Amino acid sequence: MSSQNDQVSGEACEVAAAGTVPTNVVGLYEVFTDPLWRISIRLSPVEVDLLRSAPLRRLHFVAHGGASTISTLQSYSRLEHTLGVLALVTHFRPDDHLLRIAALLHDVGHLPLSHTFEGIADLNHHSIGLHLLQIDPIRAVLARHDISADAVIGALGKQSASPLSSHSGLLNLDHLDSYVRSGRAAGLLDTDPVVLLDRLTLQDTAVSTDREMAGTLVDLICAEARLHTSWDNVGPVSVVRRLACRLLDSGAADPDRLARMTDQQLWSAFDSLEATRAESTKIRYELHRLKVASGGTSDALPAWDYSLRKIYSSAPLVDGERIEISAPELAAELNHLRLLPTKFRVWWA
Repeated sequence: MSSQNDQVSGEACEVAAAGTVPTNVVGLYEVFTDPLWRISIRLSPVEVDLLRSAPLRRLHFVAHGGASTISTLQSYSRLEHTLGVLALVTHFRPDDHLLRIAALLHDVGHLPLSHTFEGIADLNHHSIGLHLLQIDPIRAVLARHDISADAVIGALGKQSASPLSSHSGLLNLDHLDSYVRSGRAAGLLDTDPVVLLDRLTLQDTAVSTDREMAGTLVDLICAEARLHTSWDNVGPVSVVRRLACRLLDSGAADPDRLARMTDQQLWSAFDSLEATRAESTKIRYELHRLKVASGGTSDALPAWDYSLRKIYSSAPLVDGERIEISAPELAAELNHLRLLPTKFRVWWA
């Protein structure tokens, strides 16, 4: 009897193990639940097809935090962030199916290690993303569902306002997910994201909240800016950018190939080239030897320059008004971010 029960129990476990979980990211389960916002999304057929396309699958192997994933625990992927933005769009605009598709595709052009290589060989993830929307396989997926790539581009807000873009300098859904998800990874998120979300509204294309929750968001925005200007980001990013330039100069990869690599493929390319192999190993295993100083240092140091391209500081509306009017003390905190250093010298000890 016991043997029969054991067999039944074993069969039941086998069936259960073959099922999918709500955080499955390839559409095998009809509902996806974002683990940060705890929003459940009933995926449409086109959303499922996009999640199964190679450009979207690739984002699962690109670190959202870029090269700082080497020095911090910001190890979540660009796809996790993408699905977080989709969850937010579904929460605020559940019936805007074009905006939902745009949310899924808004970061499809990202380079390996995300923002790390922006500007090298004129690479720009926005331009790459727009190009990918107009060629296969994404074009074919959209066409199969009678969706125009131009309509998706319009929803992305490249020419006009959109909840996914920041032409006005106000907080959008893309940056909202980034700040909160990064804050959670850094242990700085003291507020339950569900509670936070309940106190947010989308006013036209900008995020609005009350004075208290605006303070929480400003803290996260400032923390993200401090991360970008810290040793943890500046050091590894500056080294990996140097390695990428050597890779391109050697002819081992061209800009188009570099742009479509995953993070793993990038490290493999570095390890395969004599000009990058030693420093590629050093940045991963001897990172503690890297030194960073703001501004200039002695010319005697074998150092190189690095400049941040941008510090993000998009602000939420507070009770529907711009933060400068409704919460000037919070606006002052964001203005102080302009004092953060953006030029650095980096060297190996």
